Amino acid sequence: MVDGFLVVDKAGGMTSHDVVAVGRKALGTRKVGHAGTLDPMATGILVLGFGNGTRLLQYITDGDKSYVATVVLGASTVTDDKEGEVLTSTDASKVVDSEIEKMLKAMIGTIAQRPSSVCLCCQSRGRACL
Repeated sequence: MVDGFLVVDKAGGMTSHDVVAVGRKALGTRKVGHAGTLDPMATGILVLGFGNGTRLLQYITDGDKSYVATVVLGASTVTDDKEGEVLTSTDASKVVDSEIEKMLKAMIGTIAQRPSSVCLCCQSRGRACL
């Protein structure tokens, strides 16, 4: 068996587990894992480890990360993302760039990430899978 890493540009609509399943089949091994979960709607880089590479995945997740996002101001959804039902909406036309830049600066550095309102595994609201 070969050991190592595979860098995948994950398409939208696939879960990270789906990508692992494709990797298992393509690499002919059950020993495949990933370095961090991407939501099904998210696209981007997902690192797979296979064989003994799975033991090193923990070190990959310690690195710096950056995100690119499209945001709709003034809308709140049940899932905190574009796929959820809109709960409330408000006029955001008076929000200025300087306010947005100030809020974005607060997201630079080490932060505690808030989990999604809806569990992606079981689609339950307000609780995580165990």
